Amino acid sequence: MTTTETAPTYSGDIYTDAALLEPYEDYRALRELSPAVWLEKHGAYAVARYDEARAVLMDSDTFRSANGIALNEPANEAILGCTLASDGELHAHLRQVVAHRLTPRALRPMKDLVRERADELVAELVERKSFDAVADLARALPLSIVPDFIGWPQEGREHLLRWAGANFDSFGPMNERAQRAMPQCGEMAAFGAEVVRTGNVLPGSLGAGVLEARDKGEVTTEQTMMLMLDYLAPSLDTTISAVGSAIWLFSQHPDQWDLLREDPSLIPNAVNEIVRIESPIRAFGRLANVDTEIGGVPVPAGSRVLVIYASANRDERKFERPDEFDVTRRDAVHQLGFGLGDHGCAGQGLARMETESLLHALAQRVTRFHVGETERALNNLIRAFGTVQVTVDTED
Repeated sequence: MTTTETAPTYSGDIYTDAALLEPYEDYRALRELSPAVWLEKHGAYAVARYDEARAVLMDSDTFRSANGIALNEPANEAILGCTLASDGELHAHLRQVVAHRLTPRALRPMKDLVRERADELVAELVERKSFDAVADLARALPLSIVPDFIGWPQEGREHLLRWAGANFDSFGPMNERAQRAMPQCGEMAAFGAEVVRTGNVLPGSLGAGVLEARDKGEVTTEQTMMLMLDYLAPSLDTTISAVGSAIWLFSQHPDQWDLLREDPSLIPNAVNEIVRIESPIRAFGRLANVDTEIGGVPVPAGSRVLVIYASANRDERKFERPDEFDVTRRDAVHQLGFGLGDHGCAGQGLARMETESLLHALAQRVTRFHVGETERALNNLIRAFGTVQVTVDTED
């Protein structure tokens, strides 16, 4: 694709270190230009406005995920056929293999366990007064829940965060981050293949269910490996991002923390607002299956389309005061941070449960967050903090 027809061109690189650290001016510029903007550096149409982003996500017949998720061909080829990078009947079939384990009803028995572990973790950290809200809080809970839920063996767990980060880095353009990530993605795939070969998964887990489906001939061995990995990285990184961002946001907006403490029923809406204003996943790609248009902008068949969730979630056309953090925002539920449509995040139920449980536990004990040193984690796809040093006040 070398011509842009009526689409305006954006010459900036939205994947430089500086742009990843402070992306919102770029996103605002893209929204102001057009419903679809040609990204000269990346060979893709950027969809940065809410209505058009939602329309693309809801039209999986026109905008396909196979060969389109990443902004580079090696990554697209490597993941082709997995849940993220499949369409139509294949995608529906792969999701169905695990869907029954991810429904709200299926997750309900886990609620007490997640709440209990969140309470124990928060009680210990609050007693210390000072801690790293990323390493000690945001990572600690999902790492104590997700690997067991997936059925991951004890060996290899020390690599999960590194592999998950590399997985998301690989979905960007073929910059230095993506190049560094590729060998690590290979490590993750090789380990997953070995787990499938040996059947070394925890009994009763999601992974055990996928192996049973393989033994019944419902999925191939390669699909079995991909299914086990598909839900690992997203289940970790979305929660870690949301919790780290939550602590930082509430430290900057103590009035919002007061509202949440006074009315804990706001917590589910607060999670939506956190995901809206600091979207864990920046963007995912699609591939136009036919000649089409986005908001009146012609998009030829074969064009790559980048749906920028983090921009759509701050679109002035959709949200009033889009750059303000407001846990009472009534339309926060419309955020696109967990995706939408056929490819909506299947693991969001567990991510919500973990984030809500931590906020409940913190609201019972903490009156104020005082943030010290912070550092952003640079990743092509995930927006998250690497460090948030925090000291808490309590009523005691």
